[in-house]
Amino acid sequence: MSHTATILLLGSGELGREFVISAKRLGARVIACDAYDNAPAMQLADAREVFSMLDGAALRAVAEKHRPDYIVPEIEAIRTEVLAELEAEGFAVVPSARAAQLTMNRDAIRDLAAGHLGLATSRYRYATSLEEVRAAVDFTGFPCVIKPVMSSSGKGQSTVRAAQELEAAWDYACAGMRGDRVRVIVEAFVAFDYEITLLTIRHRGGIAFCPPIGHRQERGDYQESWQPTPMSAPAIAAAQDMARRVVDDLGGHGLYGVEFLVKGDEVIFSELSPRPHDTGMVTLASQNLSEFDLHARAIMGLPIPAEIRARPAASAVILADRDSTQLAYEGLAEAMADGADIRIFAKPASRPFRRMGIALATGPDVDSARAKARKAASQVGIRYGA
Repeated sequence: MSHTATILLLGSGELGREFVISAKRLGARVIACDAYDNAPAMQLADAREVFSMLDGAALRAVAEKHRPDYIVPEIEAIRTEVLAELEAEGFAVVPSARAAQLTMNRDAIRDLAAGHLGLATSRYRYATSLEEVRAAVDFTGFPCVIKPVMSSSGKGQSTVRAAQELEAAWDYACAGMRGDRVRVIVEAFVAFDYEITLLTIRHRGGIAFCPPIGHRQERGDYQESWQPTPMSAPAIAAAQDMARRVVDDLGGHGLYGVEFLVKGDEVIFSELSPRPHDTGMVTLASQNLSEFDLHARAIMGLPIPAEIRARPAASAVILADRDSTQLAYEGLAEAMADGADIRIFAKPASRPFRRMGIALATGPDVDSARAKARKAASQVGIRYGA
């Protein structure tokens, strides 16, 4: 055997691309899967499979074909009942089939956090029709946030401030849904000071935390992130306690991205992903071991440092503004002139607001790193063919 492990990667976007790099540095063989060919992670993997992860028969066939040591989901839209069957048959699903099942849908993980574990969350209700949305708002009040129970990168999410906006928000949520369930979560808007991602690593030696990552969103999607973000000691302790409780309940080994809303010392659980988080791409510049390195180590049973530190750093997204399959990039030299780094994801097609790359920057403090990353991202241009 010339490799340390065989990994079946389910989802091959930009997060999967960076994970492939980290896993291959540890000697793993990676088979990258996605619904379209030439996805970012496929370009660097040892092999590829093109199929819909919602096709249970195709998912099983690929797993049985490659017999991987680890099945690693990188997206939410997966036929998770097949993952549970495969796990029962002896396949190792990361971090576990149950974690994938519960976090595939916002309703399941919210019910676990609020109902079973008693974590602090916003007030919320679910809805499967516009009429149910209106009823849910009677409970949550305005303003409220409406988002699909299953989506990615903030798709379908909107903040609603008046009754006349509900129909448009419902339509937008339906358009942004993934999977085959028409259901949204309606939650009371929390007047938070800031929001964070707490990267939490569950590994064979216990649980480790990365310094908190702050981030800013537009259209429900992250635009920039920075690390570390200032938090009071009580707020950090509360976030770590809640993260520990939820990842211990979900089990398995790997990195979790746990999102919180913070107001003063009060911390409110928001969402969780059992995999590297898009806001965590800042760790490519801020930490000696990125979130992808940590995920790969935890999966493969390798040591995780007891203390993970971060230098002041930031990331800023590079967005497309139209649909195209003929893409070229310019301005990289100018963007990198002041010391920023640029990562182009090499996606084969663009669409409006699709992330095509990021700028990364460090600095003497977070504010200067953010300014440098934003400037660098603005200097990268995308040329579109006819």
